[in-house]
Amino acid sequence: MLLKPIAHIETCFSTKFGVPRQAGIVATPGRIVFEPEYRVAEAVRGLKDFDYIWLIWQFSQAVRDHWTPTVRPPRLGGNCRMGVFATRSPFRPNPLGLSSVHLDHIAEDPQLGPVLYVSGADLMDGTPIYDIKPYLPYTDSHPSARSGFATRPAEQLLEVSCDPTLLERLPAHLRQPLLDVLAHDPRPQYQHDPERIYGMEFAGFEIKFRVDGIKAELLSITKA
Repeated sequence: MLLKPIAHIETCFSTKFGVPRQAGIVATPGRIVFEPEYRVAEAVRGLKDFDYIWLIWQFSQAVRDHWTPTVRPPRLGGNCRMGVFATRSPFRPNPLGLSSVHLDHIAEDPQLGPVLYVSGADLMDGTPIYDIKPYLPYTDSHPSARSGFATRPAEQLLEVSCDPTLLERLPAHLRQPLLDVLAHDPRPQYQHDPERIYGMEFAGFEIKFRVDGIKAELLSITKA
């Protein structure tokens, strides 16, 4: 079966560093732009009546010629191996991802056709989308389901501090999403050096920060 992208998503993350570990953790904005062949308004008729949608997408930065039956989930500190099909690792036989995102609204663009504005995506900018399906809460949500090794309590949120005037360098609608990204600690889980300064690109800006214990400090925001 030959798959081809129907769309690409535009997000705040030009690199993997900083991308939320799961969809819905941080309400970062994004938009889905269809490929020319699929820029047809009728194809999204009725979609605006759904609050969430499923995205089937490609781990475009994790494509490999081979696969391994076990991987090291970051949630387990990278020291314990689990079966690849018991994880959401990008290193899979077919590097496909599945994410539910909030559908904020749909806008008709004169050149791009219907554009889907979403929030909460855990995807890099430019990630190819292979399919879009409506999220159905009565069948897609299972609150009492077991979650295997992922039932451990989520990591403690960091306390983020910054100079208010520094944050003003970002557009207003991106300020809280950035603080939320930092609060969820984008560092690799094995790094704990309080003196290390980390850099990440976010919505066209270079962000510098450091973390000491449960405190994160935003150091600088400059145009990338």
